Amino acid sequence: MQAKDVMTTRVISVTPETPVAQIAQTLLDNGISAVPVLTTSGEVAGIVSEGDLLHRREIDTERRPSWWLRLLGGGESARDYTKVHGMTAADVMTRSVVSATEDTNLNEIAHLLEGHGIKRVPVLRDGRLVGIVSRADLVRGLAVRAQTMANTSVADDRTIRERIDAELRGQSWAAKLMVNPVVEDGVVHLWGFVPTDADRDALRVLAEGIPGVRSVVDHLARRRFVLES
Repeated sequence: MQAKDVMTTRVISVTPETPVAQIAQTLLDNGISAVPVLTTSGEVAGIVSEGDLLHRREIDTERRPSWWLRLLGGGESARDYTKVHGMTAADVMTRSVVSATEDTNLNEIAHLLEGHGIKRVPVLRDGRLVGIVSRADLVRGLAVRAQTMANTSVADDRTIRERIDAELRGQSWAAKLMVNPVVEDGVVHLWGFVPTDADRDALRVLAEGIPGVRSVVDHLARRRFVLES
């Protein structure tokens, strides 16, 4: 799935001139945690999140560096001062915006969210905002994909086993496991030996993720072993 399959196209935005108080009210009224800041030409100039409004003089939450940091010249920077005291979106917004395109796959978007510690990614087309993908949108995409997979036609037992074997060959953690999956009427019976419960859980999840599998029966035994390479 790609960004265009799950993105929210009705995006609430503000302009660089929008007052901070209005931005805060917009977040509250719409139950969102951030808004993109758009120029008059529709380009994304930045984004204002709850984090950008966390340290403000109005609520007495501005950072106060210790006296010794001030003495060493390590106190509040000019940018910090503007963010705390500024009155418009342009003053407080985060200017370095992580974005995606409509064709960005959801796996890459998940990595962007996790890697940058953010909750949403604006989706751009030729530099213009066309949507936004949030963590909630990824969860919705997961729900739809899971339902689609559940509704796919049942594969025959031989095909299921072949797919399990292929998936196992592609997993580094499974390279030295002694496991033999047996499939009957869509039920996967896992036979063999595993060194840890983590391996047992991973094998179950792997089998459950194969289309056509109705259930998984665990016959695996715990045994520490070393295979000759």
